[in-house]
Amino acid sequence: MSIETGTSTGSTETTTRYHRRTAAQILSGLARPGLFGPSAQRPTRSFEYTATELQPEPGSHLTFSQRLYLERFMRPCTAGEVTSATHRMTWTDSAGIPNTGFYRDDGFGPQIPIAAREAVLVLWEQLAAEDALAERIDALGAAERDVLAATTTDHDPIDIFRVGVESAGRALAQHALIAARAPYPSAAEFAHGLLDSGIFTAVATRWFWELQASTYRRGMIPVDLRVTADGTVRYPEQTVATLRAMKDATIADAHRVMRRATTEEGLSVADAIARYHDDLDLISRQYALLPAEEHPVCLAAVTHRAGGENYSLLPLVTRHFVAVFGELVVRCEPVAAQAAADAPENLPVAAEDRIFYVPDMTCKHCVRTIGGVLESMDIRVVDIDLDSKRVIAEFRSPRNRSRAFEALRDGGYNPVDRRTDTAPAVPGR
Repeated sequence: MSIETGTSTGSTETTTRYHRRTAAQILSGLARPGLFGPSAQRPTRSFEYTATELQPEPGSHLTFSQRLYLERFMRPCTAGEVTSATHRMTWTDSAGIPNTGFYRDDGFGPQIPIAAREAVLVLWEQLAAEDALAERIDALGAAERDVLAATTTDHDPIDIFRVGVESAGRALAQHALIAARAPYPSAAEFAHGLLDSGIFTAVATRWFWELQASTYRRGMIPVDLRVTADGTVRYPEQTVATLRAMKDATIADAHRVMRRATTEEGLSVADAIARYHDDLDLISRQYALLPAEEHPVCLAAVTHRAGGENYSLLPLVTRHFVAVFGELVVRCEPVAAQAAADAPENLPVAAEDRIFYVPDMTCKHCVRTIGGVLESMDIRVVDIDLDSKRVIAEFRSPRNRSRAFEALRDGGYNPVDRRTDTAPAVPGR
């Protein structure tokens, strides 16, 4: 979970309720008595997947989309500090939801993306099964809900916990792109090694949210690993310095946009965030409202004193996630399948062509972004469902649909046509 924290001392209603540490305390208070309920044991399953080799630009190891994101949003990171996947994969998880992911030939292949997704589904099921958690959420007062609404992108606590769980899975799958640099011989040992080495905490505290989400969606990772004397892994000093510089540049950009909007244009904070949503992107509240002298801290990593002990939400989630992943990864059997042929471009738009899926849509910000891309192309959006990753839109022609998919890919999302996706998971022997 890597939602940033901080406080603001502004005088408007929006900034008065914006308070990262208080939001962290609210969520930790909800989670500490128990966050995950029981769930059914998953059987061994075979998952058919299709793999497509990524095509880097001539003379580079990065694709066109990766290079554009690097140049626009990752300064001062260089191409040499970025590792790219070799393959993009699609598959359907055990809940029947299409997924996309990335892997490298020199790593654990498709095993980690598939098992990480299954671990996310288990933890989501366990969140829903924890009745006492639901009761505590129902008992939240108006002031507490106001803080969450003003401070977090996803306002409902269950949604926030779900996004946090998904980000843990994303961090594991993304770091699998550099698994060859770590000393762990199996996928389960790799996950436990990252946990013991503090890499999940490093992602939460050193990265910023959109960097992780956007680089993950593009099959790239801007970090390296070094093995220490005790056998754990760490980010090298250069990686830490680059991550800090990227985060500082992002904070400075957010403050610059807000200063212009609230001083030169005379907008209120709320109006500035609304008007400059695209400029601020997901950093609108995480960074734009931070006092200039304050550096953001991961909401889930904030330590609280409770019951005479120090308590933090992040280890609770990541330890449980890695334990579930370790149990599942040996029961998830990837099976390569042949990709279906694309439909001819000159066919009329059929009713089912209105429906597609965006597996890497992970939060309400993604919903807004995907809807914005489609609407900017004069495509009417009928529905976007975050849980199922399903989008329904009114395309004018197959060519219009294809161009919309390309626009979404340029933005780091990977739309999946259900007709050409892999078959649902089938029970293993």
